[in-house]
Amino acid sequence: MSPDCVLIAVTVAIFISITYFDSITHIAEIRKIFCHKIRKSSIEKHICFRYCSFLAYTSSDSINQYVIWGSERVDFGLDGKVAIVTGGTRGLGRDVAEALAGQGCKVMVCGRNQPETLAENIAFRIADIRKADAAEQLVADTVSEFGRLDILVNNAGGSPAADAATASPRFADSIMQLNLMAPYYMARASHPHLVKSDNGSIINIGSVAGIRPAPGTAIYGAAKAGLLNLTQSLAQEWGKDKIRVNAIIVGLAETENAEATYGDANAQATVAASLPLGRMCKGEDVANAVCYLASPAAEYISGARLNVDGGGERPYFLDLVKGG
Repeated sequence: MSPDCVLIAVTVAIFISITYFDSITHIAEIRKIFCHKIRKSSIEKHICFRYCSFLAYTSSDSINQYVIWGSERVDFGLDGKVAIVTGGTRGLGRDVAEALAGQGCKVMVCGRNQPETLAENIAFRIADIRKADAAEQLVADTVSEFGRLDILVNNAGGSPAADAATASPRFADSIMQLNLMAPYYMARASHPHLVKSDNGSIINIGSVAGIRPAPGTAIYGAAKAGLLNLTQSLAQEWGKDKIRVNAIIVGLAETENAEATYGDANAQATVAASLPLGRMCKGEDVANAVCYLASPAAEYISGARLNVDGGGERPYFLDLVKGG
């Protein structure tokens, strides 16, 4: 029997054994040993089979295993970590929370309303983190439930459109509290626990509104600009505590509010086509960036701003010049 046939036979045999024996508890070890050996085999060279990966997805009833042919799920080395994702019940935040849980993290999410469903390994608390005492309680609840804290993702934020000349002081205070002060309150409350982690990671979700003019959401843009400065300042202050602090600058994104932000489907398609990579940012793009920044692979990255924007927005003046 040729080496190619032997490797295929072994692959099928392991897949069958995993499918029929839910009690197997070392799926990750099997994947690391087997898949990394097969990766550079003659199969790759002769029949365009790149490699296979065994993925374990946990449900409330049992462990379900799948084999993915042609691609490998990235293991970011986060298994056993504990994370908080603020605003993690919907939109980009939910994608981030579920990605961390999928990597083996225990995740606490918060919001002002109980979500209808939660993925495995995700817990929820009602919390208005614009208030410092609520942020402290959320962190305390997380540590009480999971025993530690390793990762903080400050995702909660946003703002409706409002003219700066007529927006009320109360509105402005609320936007600043949610988008700037809440991340600070969460970081402050998390600090002693992240110190104990010995490899703590804070990831602030920023916006392109913080690095370019944001007409119609000027207060939001100012808050997001402040968040970027807070990121770099905390990275300087807390580096000695082995806490890394980074920011992700999210570009034009597909969310449940996309129509209100960009217009109808045709308008969204036009916006997407204007971006260098031809589409808007998706939740999985942000989730992947979060997992990377939280991982050991980014252990020397702190104070960074990672743009997840598909190359950025095309300067409008170029179209004006071309049109002229």
